[in-house]
Amino acid sequence: MKVLYFGDVFSKPGRDAVKVGIRKLVPAHGIDFVVVNGENMCHGNGILPEMADEFFALGVDVITTGNHAWDQKQIIPYMATTQRLIRPANYPDDPRYKTPGRGFTVAESRKKPGLRLGVIQVMGRVFMDSLDCPFRVAEREVDRLDEAGIECILIDFHGEATSEKQAFAHFMDGKVSAVVGSHSHVQTADERILSGGTAAITDVGMCGCFDSVIGVKKEISIQKFLTKRPIKYEPAEGPGGYGCVVIDIDEATGRARSILRLREAAVTAE
Repeated sequence: MKVLYFGDVFSKPGRDAVKVGIRKLVPAHGIDFVVVNGENMCHGNGILPEMADEFFALGVDVITTGNHAWDQKQIIPYMATTQRLIRPANYPDDPRYKTPGRGFTVAESRKKPGLRLGVIQVMGRVFMDSLDCPFRVAEREVDRLDEAGIECILIDFHGEATSEKQAFAHFMDGKVSAVVGSHSHVQTADERILSGGTAAITDVGMCGCFDSVIGVKKEISIQKFLTKRPIKYEPAEGPGGYGCVVIDIDEATGRARSILRLREAAVTAE
């Protein structure tokens, strides 16, 4: 089984780049499942239902989100209509104050009957909101998927601190097929297969205009640091690129065989 995962998609340059990436990489690598982090698809803040529908129509199997999951209010009722758009599982889940959406899903292959991929998302707590423990919540969700007979599981860890992301990957080693990091928008060069057979990378990076500061116009970000004034961010304009990984998983055991890191700075429609 081969899984293609795209990091945080930032605004229109990112959306356009991922569309090209899907058309190019799916046939080139024999991809079975496509997973995309879409929390910044809409002008860098959240995702709209029509954007989710467009990407599902392009062949994306699961869209993950993060701390910007609900920036666009239209997405809240949409989350109740699909199991393919997920949010971090470690948001509070008290039945009296239930968080919209769900934190895990199981994708069914459109090409190979019976082939399934479990996808879980959790969010870190270092320099982020203080949510439930991502380690314990992820372990709970993995147990749930194991009971359902799901061997191949990918976790999107949405977090700021590299130490927390790496500790989480080692904690889940041997329990899941892959742990991919999102949120920082900067791709790390530490892709590897851990001793227990789990593929890991601290951050896959973003999909968007790379001539920017994590997707934002450079001059705006610089002014914010120089003046410390509240300045409204605007997505950078220009050609978009993508950061992604291709993970090869032994579908019989759930162990990863390989992880390939890819980054293309500026793509054009073919």
